[in-house]
Amino acid sequence: MIKRAARAGLPLCLLLAPIVIRAQTPTPTPPETPDQAEVLRVYTEIVQTDVMVFDKQGHFVNGLKSGDFELRIDGKLKPVDFFEQVVAGSQNEEAQLAAARGSARPNSSGANAPAPLDRGRPIFFYVDDLHMDLTGIKTTKELITRFIQRQMGQNDEVAIASASGSVGFLQQLTDNKDVLRAAVERLKFHPLGAHDLERPTMTEYQALLITQYDAGVSDYFITETMRMFPGLSRESAEAQVNSRARVLIQQGGVITANTLSALEGLVKSADKLPGRKLIFFLSGGFFVDDRNSDSMFRLQRITSAAAKSSVVIYSLDTRGLVASLGDISQSTAFSPALIHANNTELIASQDGLNALAADTGGKTVFNTNNLEPGLERALHETATYYLLAWKPEQSQQSTKFRRIEVKIVGRPDLTVKVRRGFFDREPEAAKPKKPKDDKNKPVAEVDASKTAEAQLRKTMLGVYPERQLPVSLDLSFLASPTRGPMLTASFQVPKEFLTFTPDAGKQVAGVTVIGAVFDDKGHSGASFKNHVTLDADSLEAAHDGGNLTYSYPLYVGPGLYQVRVGLLDEKSGRQGTAHGWIQVPAMQPGQLALSSVLMGVRTQQAISDAAKTPGSGPVDMSVDHHFSSDGVLRFLLIIYNPALAADSKPDLAIQVQIIRDEQPVVTTALKKVGVDGSPDLTRIPYAAELSLNGLPAGRYLLQVTVVDRVSKKSSSQHTRFEVN
Repeated sequence: MIKRAARAGLPLCLLLAPIVIRAQTPTPTPPETPDQAEVLRVYTEIVQTDVMVFDKQGHFVNGLKSGDFELRIDGKLKPVDFFEQVVAGSQNEEAQLAAARGSARPNSSGANAPAPLDRGRPIFFYVDDLHMDLTGIKTTKELITRFIQRQMGQNDEVAIASASGSVGFLQQLTDNKDVLRAAVERLKFHPLGAHDLERPTMTEYQALLITQYDAGVSDYFITETMRMFPGLSRESAEAQVNSRARVLIQQGGVITANTLSALEGLVKSADKLPGRKLIFFLSGGFFVDDRNSDSMFRLQRITSAAAKSSVVIYSLDTRGLVASLGDISQSTAFSPALIHANNTELIASQDGLNALAADTGGKTVFNTNNLEPGLERALHETATYYLLAWKPEQSQQSTKFRRIEVKIVGRPDLTVKVRRGFFDREPEAAKPKKPKDDKNKPVAEVDASKTAEAQLRKTMLGVYPERQLPVSLDLSFLASPTRGPMLTASFQVPKEFLTFTPDAGKQVAGVTVIGAVFDDKGHSGASFKNHVTLDADSLEAAHDGGNLTYSYPLYVGPGLYQVRVGLLDEKSGRQGTAHGWIQVPAMQPGQLALSSVLMGVRTQQAISDAAKTPGSGPVDMSVDHHFSSDGVLRFLLIIYNPALAADSKPDLAIQVQIIRDEQPVVTTALKKVGVDGSPDLTRIPYAAELSLNGLPAGRYLLQVTVVDRVSKKSSSQHTRFEVN
């Protein structure tokens, strides 16, 4: 149940009187243009692809130069016009990709330079639950859960998608582990697949062999059919067997087409993300049937889309270590042809998985009951790559599939992993998909009219945020003593990105603001819209720092929520959107809980327990969490429902950590939380300050842990920030 709160912004200053709120003024960065997300473009001046090189031990080979590579397109030797070694997920990666497209070349760090900090990578788990048994689903859920707990980097963003769509609205790229764990729980076994109810039972692979005129398998089923139906002619039995085979092949083809279609949509949507993307394709195997379906063509389309979106696919077979897939014990007669079919079925079912990996520059993880080492190896192998770019042929205007070949000159001992090719031009235009709820329906209907507001709403509901305007979003919750948890969405955009025009002696800008709140099933519970007008005495004053900041509070029940916001610069038509998730805990009496961590910065350097002795000077409560290294970070949170000791007081201790790239750089000692003078022992505010002096520029995680020494329980909250 979502209830609307007052429209006014959240008065955080009432929680601790000495804290004064004012707009935070970050150093803005130019907005990202649509071209910056594209990695391979055929009709522009240059085409690029990423390449990995491994030695015989499977280790990435560093230090190669442009002259070491031989590039061929459809067998024709092509000169390499741009060459760079890139660390995936690094802050330099996008600049290096932009340089390959023809802009200024970045300063090369060299092959032996240390890996940059603050790396974050987009990683997708695509679960082919249409081709998995119950054991495969269990294996997949355990594997992804361990990845979230142990291997997911501090700045990584991860998405869990499924062929069946069972993940629903949670099928989104996020760094929120609560969302990812909830997505894992939605993976279910689907008893679909091609099934034959007649006797003797025919498998999909046996049906495939029959349609491919395998005489031995066909003869077995014809003979058995005649034995079970005395008097049936061989011609009639053969027709019956062929009909059963065609039905099975049709059923299997539809399911495989659904799997590949959803995968293609995922790969194409990743084109909007900068840098290289890694997809783990988890499946129980499927059959590539180029006689009776378009599965081979679909695989080519995925390969081409992966080239354009800079996607690498690693295929993982969730069946583990198996000798064969057939069960000859179900047969009523001995058949050497059936035994041979059973022995080759496993390899045939892995052909599609192998093609997806090999053709996109990835690898396979087959025939093992422990997939975790393969997943970890893939993360390591794809962490660094070489970027090659070349000029395309001017005549490339057809839908022909171009083959890419890359070799290392004079080094046959090295293995090169590269995409197999791409289409000059896509044979069909793919329609972008809208976010779906758990009933596979759009999360909201968009007005069909072409008004600017309707377009903004459509953009807001897109798969990825739009960055024409750099919108920052901050979500927080606090519990009201009478009305329960209050969720506040605060977002901002630097004013210098807005368009001001003269009007009655002033410089005026107009902004349309919209937003919506969704639960974890994609159902909208609240939405808002507003028009904001800004004015300044001069254009210089309008662009002289400062932000447009907007807050929207509402009361919610416990649960997982996503907030989506959109801003439209009404003069230029530029848009910016942002998405964010937040978990609101259940506020049960006697159950320890923490509010969100609210943070800001002040310029006077000090360290103090602000719950007792607030530091002097104003504090900027920040939306974008960008702070100067000469500032003092102040944070605030509320401790709810601690247990009471024999003296009717809680016994609480708190520890604070600042973490960068999974490593704590600041860890405070466990400190007792003072409660003397607190008017309400079920709601204890705590604030403290930490100097940012000495912290290098980068991305950090502030983690606050509260220990209830009476109930022997603990609770943690964290929030991200960046030091400029």
